Amino acid sequence: MKRNLIRTGALMVFTGLIVALFFTSCKKEDNPIKFPNGSFPDTGLTALTEINSQYDDYNANCYLLQDNVALIFSSNRGTSGGKFDLIQSSVNFSWNQSTGLFSYDAAISNNTFLTSLLNKANTAGNDFGPYTMFSPVDGYEYLLLASENNSGDLDLYFLKNMPFFSGSLPTITGPLPATLLNTSGNDAYISFNTRHDTAYYSSDSNGDFDIYLQKRPSEMDIATWLSGSYSPGTPVDSLNSTGNDKCPFCFYKILVFTSDRPGGFGGYDIYYSLFKNGKWGSPINMGPGINTQYNEYRPLIGTFSDYTNLLMIFSSDRPGGKGMFDLYFTGTTIE
Repeated sequence: MKRNLIRTGALMVFTGLIVALFFTSCKKEDNPIKFPNGSFPDTGLTALTEINSQYDDYNANCYLLQDNVALIFSSNRGTSGGKFDLIQSSVNFSWNQSTGLFSYDAAISNNTFLTSLLNKANTAGNDFGPYTMFSPVDGYEYLLLASENNSGDLDLYFLKNMPFFSGSLPTITGPLPATLLNTSGNDAYISFNTRHDTAYYSSDSNGDFDIYLQKRPSEMDIATWLSGSYSPGTPVDSLNSTGNDKCPFCFYKILVFTSDRPGGFGGYDIYYSLFKNGKWGSPINMGPGINTQYNEYRPLIGTFSDYTNLLMIFSSDRPGGKGMFDLYFTGTTIE
């Protein structure tokens, strides 16, 4: 009898442990999201080694394709250092909300739609400075770039298509010359403000490269406007200097560009300006964390959902890369 009581008691204890373990295992886990907002690393530069080559890779632009980020940029890898064409790559940024760790992956890509678009955009000459945007004015996507004309100078061109989601590839129109902007000199590196009513671009029609703007009439769509008769641009005097001022990229009330003006760190440096009281303020050098005695070129900036700081992508021919110009990215905060 005593032995049976001991056995029954042991069984009850064992059963209790099993039940306790069961309910413990079924207990709702703690919220795994400990770092809801991400941050691009801003204490150094990251080279996009996965897509850089031993040749020149620069003039990048982000193109959002469904859930992926495509990076379109100029490279002369296809001609072993000769002619520049636009090529595509994919870059995806990740933020682990449980651990707070940032990561990314990048690779040269071959998206069917972008292949069709870039095949039309690339010419027999050099092709530089891609810029993509969607215009709510007419519902078209635009790719703008600078390509060599018959005289060997750079002219601005554009292509347009209806947005591609899936199914049949949309019809792509172009490249068509942006006759409104093109001069007898070199015209390149176009960018639009957020409302798409002002275009910023570079031209050396008066000697050194300066930054100019043109304002679009509200009743006119992008393609009709760019295809109009030539009209001289307005120099943005608050940005221009005695040096070469190029590659403007506008993001809301921030404009970043590159310049070899006196007082920099050497070569071309990256500067930014803020739009206040109806005009662009005095340019500010991005500092030694970005700029070097070498050339830093064609910056672009933007935001990503759930990230607290800006992403900046640019190119540089500083030592330590895979080739001549290489692509880099970093996080940055501009108040």
